[in-house]
Amino acid sequence: MKQIFSEFKEFLKEYKIIGLAVAFIIGVAATALVKSFVDNIIMPIITPFIPGGQWQTATWTIGPIVLSWGAFLGSAINFIIIALVVFAIAKAILREEKVSKK
Repeated sequence: MKQIFSEFKEFLKEYKIIGLAVAFIIGVAATALVKSFVDNIIMPIITPFIPGGQWQTATWTIGPIVLSWGAFLGSAINFIIIALVVFAIAKAILREEKVSKK
């Protein structure tokens, strides 16, 4: 039993599973934060420009086809903000690596 635990511990270290798990958890929390920011700060600014004021349920009907563009708009804004945050963090980390290599 002790050997299995030791092998498992080595596996976690070798493949940096703990760091990956921490990054995943932080990513999930950051996604929730950005979604809240978009839903509660950005979208209320956009809502007056949407007929009926319900941006999440805003649709466009073309015959039998119903396009839920409000939900898509919210997801697109979430994605853009998350991508910008990840870009900024990656750029800062890569810049630090460049400076420390010199």
